Amino acid sequence: LPVEGMRNVLITSALPYVNNVPHLGNIIGCVLSADTFARYCRLRNWNTLYVCGTDEYGTATETKAVEEGLTPQEICNKYNAIHADIYRWFDISFDYFGRTTTPHQTTIAQDIFQRLLARGFLLQDTVEQLRCENCQRFLADRFVEGTCPFCGYEEARGDQCDKCGKLINAVELKNPQCKLCRGVPVVKPTQHLFLDLPKLEERLEPWLEQSWTTGDWTANARYITRSWIRDGLKPRCITRDLKWGTPVPLDGFRDKVFYVWFDAPIGYLSITANYTDQWERWWKNPQQ
Repeated sequence: LPVEGMRNVLITSALPYVNNVPHLGNIIGCVLSADTFARYCRLRNWNTLYVCGTDEYGTATETKAVEEGLTPQEICNKYNAIHADIYRWFDISFDYFGRTTTPHQTTIAQDIFQRLLARGFLLQDTVEQLRCENCQRFLADRFVEGTCPFCGYEEARGDQCDKCGKLINAVELKNPQCKLCRGVPVVKPTQHLFLDLPKLEERLEPWLEQSWTTGDWTANARYITRSWIRDGLKPRCITRDLKWGTPVPLDGFRDKVFYVWFDAPIGYLSITANYTDQWERWWKNPQQ
């Protein structure tokens, strides 16, 4: 735990996604630099906590489960163990390596959601979404592939084009296909909840200006963030028509789960909470 009068350092690595076997590129790009820094901090006798864990919810897990004929939970159990073994073999010095499919994750994510709801930062709206009649389900972003409407890349996902980097609404894809059955989905309406990002613009802009001046941002990070601010922030959908995820605790939406990009960053907090029930001393303690 943080100690009064000491230098206290909390280190996290980007949470590796659970549906694959880590390779050298993952280790170099994800955990190695943080491990090196953690070792340096310990050599300096700084009070150091280094946590990480597998990111386990979302459509990529469901897709892998279909591929391997297992349940999503079985996929997570299998690959979490593989990840942990590989990092152990490389002697990555985590103080705690956890996962996001835990009761703490549900509790903390739902609490953050309730706080956003109480403060008026959520919107409710009907959206047009692709539905596969053959599979009898609405298709989450990663269950759809098609041609990017911006650059023409033919293997764009339903949430983002990996070639031009633009965010995509799945219904904008040209020639969409269901990844499960390769059928052609149809557009149908469904209700979802959105984070009201435009409400935050006035507070975000001065914070960004200060952070760009004092922080160590890469040119790429500055460019992407500036383009989002320049174009104006848009409400961002935080729910999905899936089974595998943190349940949405609100009447009318209890058959949905949180979008993995709302849920996964909260994993840093919940993994720390699995390490210590006094996790807030690490995450809500700017003086230390």
